[in-house]
Amino acid sequence: MQTILGANGTIGSVLAKELAKYTQQIRLVSRNPKKVNQTDELYAADLSKPENIDQAIAGSSVVYLLVGFEYNLKVWQNNWPKLMRATIDACIKHKAKLVFFDNVYLYDVSTIGHMTETSTINPPSEKGKVRREIADMLMQAVEQKQLDALIARSADFYGPHNERSFLNETVYKNFKKGKAANWFIDAHKKHSFTYTPDAAKATALLGNTPSAYNQVWHLPTDPTLLTGKEFVDLFSNAMQVKSKLMVMPMWMLKLLGWFIPFMREMPEMMYQYDRDYFFDSSKFDKAFQFKTTSYAEGVKEIVNS
Repeated sequence: MQTILGANGTIGSVLAKELAKYTQQIRLVSRNPKKVNQTDELYAADLSKPENIDQAIAGSSVVYLLVGFEYNLKVWQNNWPKLMRATIDACIKHKAKLVFFDNVYLYDVSTIGHMTETSTINPPSEKGKVRREIADMLMQAVEQKQLDALIARSADFYGPHNERSFLNETVYKNFKKGKAANWFIDAHKKHSFTYTPDAAKATALLGNTPSAYNQVWHLPTDPTLLTGKEFVDLFSNAMQVKSKLMVMPMWMLKLLGWFIPFMREMPEMMYQYDRDYFFDSSKFDKAFQFKTTSYAEGVKEIVNS
C-alpha cells in the first residue's frame, strides 16, 4: 500500500496517476478524497488533527506527505510541526517509508540565485523557519536510523489545471480575461518554475527507488533561465494575445494586504522576486536521465488544456 496524505492537492491527484505505474494499492487521504484510479482506497480524515494520522498510515509501505495548509503563518506554526511529528511517529510504528514534498523557503537568501540540495539552510522568513523545523525533524529521524525517508523539493509550481500557481493565476488567467499580466517586484529577474506533471512523475519515481532514500532531491526543473518578462511573452505568444505586463511593487502588495488577507502573507516572501531565483535539479537529472518538460512545452500544455 502506498498512501498519499493530502491527496486532493495540486500534486496529489497527478501523483496518484503516476503511482499506478508501480502499484494497484493506493490510499488517498484528505477531508473528501476522490478516486483517481479505479482501485484507489479512499480514507477521509482531517489531517490538521494528529490523532487521525496513525490509522491513515496503518498498512502502508510508502507514505507521501503532500498536505497544503492555508497560506497563513499562524496556521503553519500551529499545524505543520504537529502533523510532521505524527507522520514520522506513525511511519516508524508501521515501518513505512516517508516521502516529504517540500519547498525552498528554508534556503538562505544568498543561495536563491543558485539553489542546490547542499545550499545553506538559513530561512529569511517566518514561514521558512517553519519549513526548516519540520525538515529538521524528518532528517533527524533519518540520521537516528528510525526510518527511511527522503525530501523531494520543488521550486514554484506551474502546470495545467493548477489553481495555486503564480504563473497560472497572474499571467495565464489575466490574459484570458483580457487584462495585463501581473508580476512581483522586478520582471527582469530570472525565476525557475517546476512543471507539476514532472514533479508528480519524479516524486513517484523517487518513492519507488530504494537507493533514493535518506537524502534530499530537487525535482526536475527546466534549467533555462527566463525572466518574468520572458515568461509573460511565452504566454502571450502561445495565447496569441498582446503582451501586457504590470509589475506590482512592495508598497502595492502591502496596501492590498489591508483588503485581501492572503496578500498580507506575501511581503516577507518577496526576496524571491527581487533577485534571480534559480532552482538546480541537475542531481536528479543525472541520476535518472529524466526528460524535463521545457518551459515552452509547459506553457503550451497549459494553454491547450
